[in-house]
Amino acid sequence: MAVNTTTSIAAKSAQRARRRRINWVPYAFLAVPLLIYFVWVIGPTFYTFYLSVTDWDGVSRNPGYVGFANFQRLLNDDPVFWIALKNNLTWLGIFITLPLLLGLSLAMILNGQIRGDRAFKVSFYSPMVLSFVVIGLIFAWLYHPRSGLINSTLRALGVGPRDLPGWLADPNLAIYCIIAAAAWRQVGYVMLLYLAGLKNIDPSLLDAAQVDGANGWNLFRRIIFPLLMPVTVIVVVISVIDSLRAFDLVFIMTRGGPANASQVLANFMYIEAFNNYNMGYGAAIAVVLFLISLAFIITYLYRMLQEELEI
Repeated sequence: MAVNTTTSIAAKSAQRARRRRINWVPYAFLAVPLLIYFVWVIGPTFYTFYLSVTDWDGVSRNPGYVGFANFQRLLNDDPVFWIALKNNLTWLGIFITLPLLLGLSLAMILNGQIRGDRAFKVSFYSPMVLSFVVIGLIFAWLYHPRSGLINSTLRALGVGPRDLPGWLADPNLAIYCIIAAAAWRQVGYVMLLYLAGLKNIDPSLLDAAQVDGANGWNLFRRIIFPLLMPVTVIVVVISVIDSLRAFDLVFIMTRGGPANASQVLANFMYIEAFNNYNMGYGAAIAVVLFLISLAFIITYLYRMLQEELEI
């Protein structure tokens, strides 16, 4: 009996020792990616905050501390910043509404049994596999005032004004032409997200609603769209992030011109930092862009946390 008690105590002691023993294998696997993440993401982020309060030109070894002078210049003395911010907000508004409406409409159409629906899905989604650089080059050719497809077609049809616009050279049209190229790429992605959401809707709910007399617009407004709200939230969040970090298309198509009419914050930051050698000022623009993005992210996380607590 005493032997069994002693054995039991020894087994429990060994079990406690195993529990106290740290298993280093998961930490060893995580160490390398975490180190890379800190070196290439976290470190540069904090370094950008440091540079934003300096006048570093990107070459000198000892950047001078200037406090919040870069931010004061940015907010009070630089009209290009406000043009870029306005264009980003315009991009955001159009990028949320247009691809969402078109993508949802296509998803509703293709969710039914129509002939060749797979070919349509592939064709509408195919722009997503193209990089922004390729899309920028394609649309720059489409918008070309002389040899572009748009103006050439208008001339051939004999429609439009006598002097056709130089789409990307017009300060009133340039930013909208770029946004149209970005939206063209986004529509297929939004369509795919809504198609996945529609496939997850229980058909019995729709059948019950139809039995109760809900058809057409009322069925969509009262049953389908509310059930697609989680997908809509994802679409809006992705659209916000893509709008605020817009850079590639602007850089490829206009470089922010003409006369900064199509300037956005990311491109403005790049030009100041790497073309004008104002690294400190470019870092200040990056910090402002980061804070704007952070405001949207915190708002989204707060709402999601509220929904989780309500559930």
